[in-house]
Amino acid sequence: MLAMTHPYRSIGIVGMPPLEIIRELNASQVAIHDLDTPMVRADIELAAPYLPRVYCAILRTVVVNALHISLDAVFIDVGPGKCDCALHVATVLEDMLAVPVYRTKNEDTAGFGTPVSESRMGLVEKFERITAGVKSAAKPEDPPAPCQATAAFWGVPPRDFSILELFPDTTHIYGWTRCMENKTPADHELELLFNPGVPTVFYAQSFCAKTALARHLAAKHGHALYLDSDVTAGGSAKAKIQAFLELSGVKVDG
Repeated sequence: MLAMTHPYRSIGIVGMPPLEIIRELNASQVAIHDLDTPMVRADIELAAPYLPRVYCAILRTVVVNALHISLDAVFIDVGPGKCDCALHVATVLEDMLAVPVYRTKNEDTAGFGTPVSESRMGLVEKFERITAGVKSAAKPEDPPAPCQATAAFWGVPPRDFSILELFPDTTHIYGWTRCMENKTPADHELELLFNPGVPTVFYAQSFCAKTALARHLAAKHGHALYLDSDVTAGGSAKAKIQAFLELSGVKVDG
């Protein structure tokens, strides 16, 4: 456990460390960098000497960020709220970096709610708000009002947010991203939740273990598209989403 006063001024996080850790970092005004998100303009192939290409683009992005950002420590969730591969990435980071790497297990159960996931808002903005929220232990003020869903996105935050631009503002979020907003990343029952009444894209990063769950739930849904993508969302993936939404009668704003 960190003391309320400590020498760290700039730390990196991978996944969602427990809320207690984030709360203490916030109290000490430590700068938090979400290493899961692209933060530097650098070729992802720089991760190749450290991780095989069959690791998902998110974890390879973690390594690229760690190579370029000055950090005092790294906190990485290696519990059920992240993935087994994160445990091995922690070992790689420990040998790569000259700073401490703390393995954590986030099994928090106190839900914060999911108002952003159910609001009327551009899907890119929703994901930006939810992913930014991992750096704060505070409950958001003035949560947005819910809207009636016309489509849904189930899954993890994609590395390339441009794939989200194809969805209407009335898209609800499910899957691990919804768990992120609720600050309960290991809540498997919440992750399994979906709405069978609206067309849903079930998404995971290529090579992520969640591709199995995404495909399984898509088969159960009845009106769904299963999709995975690697580093960037290529034209083929975007065309599949666009065709799926159009054939489902979903009106995309604008």
